[in-house]
Amino acid sequence: MLDIFLNLVPVTLVQSLVYAFVALAIMIPFRTLALPDLTMEGSFPLGGCVVGALLTAGLDPWSSTLLAIALGFSAGVATALIHLYFKVPSLLAGILVATMAWSANLRIMGMPNMAVLPELSIFDAISTQILYSTWLQVALFAAVVAGVVLALIAFFRTEIGLSMRCVGANARLSPALGINDRFYILMGFGMANGLAALGGAIVVQQQGYADVTIGFGILINGLAALIIGEAIVGRSTITRQLVAPVVGSIIYYQLVSLGLATGLNPSDLKFLTGAFVLATLALPLITGRSRSLVGA
Repeated sequence: MLDIFLNLVPVTLVQSLVYAFVALAIMIPFRTLALPDLTMEGSFPLGGCVVGALLTAGLDPWSSTLLAIALGFSAGVATALIHLYFKVPSLLAGILVATMAWSANLRIMGMPNMAVLPELSIFDAISTQILYSTWLQVALFAAVVAGVVLALIAFFRTEIGLSMRCVGANARLSPALGINDRFYILMGFGMANGLAALGGAIVVQQQGYADVTIGFGILINGLAALIIGEAIVGRSTITRQLVAPVVGSIIYYQLVSLGLATGLNPSDLKFLTGAFVLATLALPLITGRSRSLVGA
């Protein structure tokens, strides 16, 4: 069992660093804006399908990846617009956009899935050895994730970032301070889904194929990673809030590999992840009620 787990560690490290973008994407609207968003289930595969179609059409990997991020950003903005101007709850707006994105992905690729040649990927443009070395992928993804986290920390300390945090902290006070809350909600949702689309674009180029179903279940995985990270790192500062999803993603996927090493059926992982998230969310409520009964 230990040998199997150790052999899975490099693979799950790569996976956890890539899917850390999804955990970060979930955190931004959920914690910074206090508006939960489910659009990532659509923007993640949208980024992957866009980059797959563009690379196959002959566009260079850098431009393809940037366009994938831009379309993911647009999906987030669409969710925010539906929420703000049609008064639809952000959760329902996200579900609507994610559902429509599935049809858009089919239109973009013209088929449910397609192969993406390794020589067309962004990794081959950097070094031909990356796709053949798991540890090189770990080093590259760790550097990219660290760069994104540092950039987000710097952003949230600027006037624009502080204004966005103010909107999430007190939506009623922000207009009195001259802060256009609608603009910052649009920006926050766009940023989050741009990150999710980046994760999808990276996954497609790494795995060598694009599929409209690659986003299935990523929300529950990202939420589990976020909860684990916040339990370990905390969320008392913006730095902790941004580091927590990455740490949680790494730990979560190591727990997954440990479960597989013990002989757990892969088909049971989604159920166990959902049960874990449910238990974690319910624990504070149960604990609070228990204390109230003891006090009474």
